[in-house]
Amino acid sequence: MLTIHTADLVVPGGERPSLPAGAVLVEGRRIAAVGTYEDLAAAHPTARVRRWPGRITPGLLNPHGPEFLERSYHPDPREDLGSEPITGEALSALDMTDARWGASARRGVQRLLAQGTVAVVGPLRRPAVIDAVHRSGLTIEHDFTEGPWNALLPGTDATFAAFDATECVATVIKGRLLHRRR
Repeated sequence: MLTIHTADLVVPGGERPSLPAGAVLVEGRRIAAVGTYEDLAAAHPTARVRRWPGRITPGLLNPHGPEFLERSYHPDPREDLGSEPITGEALSALDMTDARWGASARRGVQRLLAQGTVAVVGPLRRPAVIDAVHRSGLTIEHDFTEGPWNALLPGTDATFAAFDATECVATVIKGRLLHRRR
């Protein structure tokens, strides 16, 4: 199925110029084209259209994967532990099983997706955490690279985020809409 993601501005990354009233045409898990919404909609009139406020950019790379997912506990809302990640001595006091680490990582991944993150820098060591990251669609990178490391180019994975001012409104990984602001 073809989907056109469009916003006020598309910032493809790399050396490519930004596109006002731009769009990204997604076919399956790949980017089929990047151009103006008008051109892509005319060429693909049956494509589903997703309109986002603000801008579409390459997704973010979080350089703190182990700290955020393996050295922090993301509490379940049903627990009486608050809503912020728990670290340090407070984390040491918790009974952390593999299942609990996996559940925490899934909640942490949701926080990352809500920030426009599409990859984390590893290495990650806990199998339950690695599994949660892989199942989410996030990738684990081994090096931190400044700048647009995943430019929006035809033929590449359809992995990007949409931002309205500084708030992430959507995160797409390999063509799947994994976060949408409600």
